[in-house]
Amino acid sequence: MYRDRLYINASSCILAVTFLFVQQFVNAQQLIKYVQPLAGSASATTISAIKHSEAGGTEANANTIPAVTLPFAMTQWTAQTRQTENKCVPPYFYKDSMLTGFRGSHWLSGSCTQDYGSFTIMPLVGSLKTSAKEYAVPFSHKNESTSPSYYKLTAGSVTTEITSTLRCGLLQFTMQKDDSLYILVTPNSDYAKGFVKVDAAKGEIWGYNPAHRIYQGWGEPTGFNGWFYIKVEKRFTKHGTFAGASVFANDSVLQKKDAGAFAGFQLKKGEQLLLRIGTSFSSLAAAKKNLATEVGAKNFNDIRTAATQQWEKALGQVQVQTSNEKDKRIFYTAMYHSMQHPRLFSDVDGTYPSFAGNAQLKNMNGNYYDDFSMWDIYRAQLPLMEILNPTMTNDFVQSLILKGEQGGWLPIFPCWNSYTAAMIGDHVTAFIASAYNKGIRNYNIASAYQLMRKNAFETPNNFAEYKNGMGRRALTTYLKYGFIPMEDSVQEAFHKKEQVSRTLEYAFDDYALSIVAKGLNKQDDYKQLQLRSLNYKNVFDPSVGMVRGKNADGTWFKSFNADKRESYITEGTPRQYTFYVPQDVPGLAKLMGGAKQFENALDSLFNKNEYWHGNEPGHQIPFLYNYTSSPWKTQREVRKILTEEYSDGVGGLSGNDDAGQMSAWYVFAAMGFYPVDPVSNNYLLSAPLFEKVTMRLQGNKTFTLQTHKANAQSIYIDKVKWNGKPYNKNFITYTNIMQGGKLELWLTDQPTQWGSSAASRPTGLTN
Repeated sequence: MYRDRLYINASSCILAVTFLFVQQFVNAQQLIKYVQPLAGSASATTISAIKHSEAGGTEANANTIPAVTLPFAMTQWTAQTRQTENKCVPPYFYKDSMLTGFRGSHWLSGSCTQDYGSFTIMPLVGSLKTSAKEYAVPFSHKNESTSPSYYKLTAGSVTTEITSTLRCGLLQFTMQKDDSLYILVTPNSDYAKGFVKVDAAKGEIWGYNPAHRIYQGWGEPTGFNGWFYIKVEKRFTKHGTFAGASVFANDSVLQKKDAGAFAGFQLKKGEQLLLRIGTSFSSLAAAKKNLATEVGAKNFNDIRTAATQQWEKALGQVQVQTSNEKDKRIFYTAMYHSMQHPRLFSDVDGTYPSFAGNAQLKNMNGNYYDDFSMWDIYRAQLPLMEILNPTMTNDFVQSLILKGEQGGWLPIFPCWNSYTAAMIGDHVTAFIASAYNKGIRNYNIASAYQLMRKNAFETPNNFAEYKNGMGRRALTTYLKYGFIPMEDSVQEAFHKKEQVSRTLEYAFDDYALSIVAKGLNKQDDYKQLQLRSLNYKNVFDPSVGMVRGKNADGTWFKSFNADKRESYITEGTPRQYTFYVPQDVPGLAKLMGGAKQFENALDSLFNKNEYWHGNEPGHQIPFLYNYTSSPWKTQREVRKILTEEYSDGVGGLSGNDDAGQMSAWYVFAAMGFYPVDPVSNNYLLSAPLFEKVTMRLQGNKTFTLQTHKANAQSIYIDKVKWNGKPYNKNFITYTNIMQGGKLELWLTDQPTQWGSSAASRPTGLTN
């Protein structure tokens, strides 16, 4: 009797837990509807983007695409309105009205780089045409439906639907009338190097598009291809190949401009054609294996349902409560954009192409990733993943270490699996140090440290290696003078000159490496690197109260315009870049004359409307008031940026999204905290945008931010409690977040003195 009662009670508990889980999952199903993949596919319309973007440049474009994908997937799937893989030309622009197919893309979301290893499938109703000028069809956004897991468009008498897995895609075409349907498959090689083959007997089309480098080694082969394998369910009535307008009876075509293969079908109205597509960077066999493993015999709806569930799970890690539906749309769209990159580069069996173009294949236990837009994403996008997915973060670190081991130098900005030296700084080091300092350490830290130290202390002996993008640019003069003098024009880099910005960012990277050195008890390195962390002082001119170009003899460079672009500043102005000292904000304040003068300098930036949210080096600036006696100004400026610099329209991003950094800023700021110095494990507080934020973390932990508002206009923090007890710091820590707990914030509509004391602030190197 007792045992039966125990069994009944246990069964009731199981049913209750099961019901709760199902109910939570059902509730979570409401999040994907808020994501707007078209956001950022048009030029930014914000005030700062118009004011600060270079005239005629690409900085005003968010450069995102309506990608059907999974978080951090290998391949994104998008409608194509631009055929090229050229730099700064995404495959989809909202303003375009002509469709040239649907692309399996490796576009770096929100970037101004290039697509690579991509291919396009164009459904064509009627007679065969093989020149894009002839087969392009008009389309309307009225006939377009987008989500992260599903895309639908009716154009040219055929309806196309797309869904995907991590490495594969499914395209389903539905005829709108009885007619012939041709599918054109084109490797998008701007170098006319692609290959494609059609096998009518097997119902297969496959090929590859060789990837090429930009920045360092522009146009050189990367040592790998974008492979694709397409399995077609219906028998071909016609097939062949083409190059431009020329059609061939051959079943394959190699290294011809605008080359491709076609397959024809005779279909009835309402009849469907399904393409199952595997992709890989390793081989045809790998693309087939990826397809067999991830898709197999599953139908379109099976894959779509699974993809939707995976997105709901990913988005559901952060649940927000608000009555403002627009804010929800912006927030979950930002989360979607924050989960595009780094890119999964390995196959289902762990195979991936070796880094740095030697055409060998490697294998790892776990996932290998690439396309680290590191100058951008070390600031907020990667820190967001350190919270939401430490396990994946560990794979990111392991991937970067493997690149250094295989190429000989830790890369600066590893994209298309190659060295680039595309931007300034050495922020792979900063990211590894950040993960290490958070206890994410399931990798060979000795090897990582050796590589990071090599970047910080050595320059390649072989100029060919340096030219290839290995090592820090201008390290020799940086070590000699403690800054990069104006006489060093920083050759063999995409960004030449920019000496002051490089000095500031190297100082931060030196600080980051010093944290690891200290942890490994490498005292000599630690002391040297700590001193170098203060090199920012060497380019601060007290006479103007800002950073400035400096000559080797110690004199200041003559040209100085606080609010205009100078050659020694990266994509900005001296006033904007002066505030890039995340490792030692109190030290920077002392250079300016103290915390009050520092606050006045921040006021000047915002009052002059010189804050530019569209570029990364300023992203920490709004939170710097937390180092002053007026943290309420952080609350004011952050809310203003959230309101003015983001929207749910197609132009609602303030400049390049840069692999999700712009979006990750929104995610953090809307939640009410931000990693000004991601290595330090501190997050500066502001007023959350939402009534409640719930973060579901590893180990079944939950971190909650709850706001209590006096009224709808309340944006200023009046008091804070942590797990029910008064909390007086104006920052929280990684440990606070990851251990779980509840942070309650009482908001009012007038500025307060909360968090204003010196004891409330984070510290710096020279506190």
